[in-house]
Amino acid sequence: MTLPALRGETEPPFTQEKDVVFEDRHGVGLLMDIFTPAGDGGNGRGLVVVASGGWSSSRGKIRDLMAGGVFEVFCKRGYHVFAVRPGSISRFSAADMIRHVEDGIRWVKSKASDYAIDPQKLGLFGASAGGHLASLTTFTTLRTDAKTDATVAAAVVFFPPTDFLNYGGKALSPRGDDRISQLLGGLAFRQGLQGISEEAISKALIAISPARLAIAEAPPFLLIHGDADPVVPLQQSEALLKALEAKKVKAKLVVKPNGGHPWPTIREEVIVAADWLDDETGVEGDS
Repeated sequence: MTLPALRGETEPPFTQEKDVVFEDRHGVGLLMDIFTPAGDGGNGRGLVVVASGGWSSSRGKIRDLMAGGVFEVFCKRGYHVFAVRPGSISRFSAADMIRHVEDGIRWVKSKASDYAIDPQKLGLFGASAGGHLASLTTFTTLRTDAKTDATVAAAVVFFPPTDFLNYGGKALSPRGDDRISQLLGGLAFRQGLQGISEEAISKALIAISPARLAIAEAPPFLLIHGDADPVVPLQQSEALLKALEAKKVKAKLVVKPNGGHPWPTIREEVIVAADWLDDETGVEGDS
């Protein structure tokens, strides 16, 4: 996902700490960048951003999010932003990446006093594959004890894939030849497809399809999606919205007319997302 650059900004409203190791998994150090609001502008809230596009979490994904205004908009509001890189499909499955997002959330909660944020008021943000992983995390993570709790107070997802068995009206398969289908092999079938039945494939795809996993305990959701998205059909957000509403989870879908994947004015919707998260986490006033 490549987002448009901001214009008119001079000094960024944050300080950035790069490549902070938040966990060691499989002998690999997992990294995040930390964006601290400039001055005394902290509002006591934190935002965990899942930096992933095409289920890859190279440093370029941080730059994409920065170009779209994510860090600027939220840091201006006083949020501490933690951009978690959950690993890439070249090495990790979807289940691995979800665990890595959970690790990142737990790390942030363990450091909450250091950043003067409320660990029970964390937001979670993701776009495209990052939105997919963020959604899955909220449905697979249950509140436990304070040390292992990786739940969040609210989730914002932009144009997420949510249902691989009904992807714009067709069922995908890791045996297919389109790009998304090919990625499914790495997400769900790390050991290959030899001897795997169609029934087993469907079961594995359900396990990584957020629209089929929604739970009543999920946090409030804001979904934002363009109606001209050539990569992830709008139907994917509509399906997740329907699943959340069926569980009576507070959820809202904002549709961007003529919006692609993404769109040139996406910063406007990032501001909408910040307004919504302010309301959901109890931030008072504008900053």
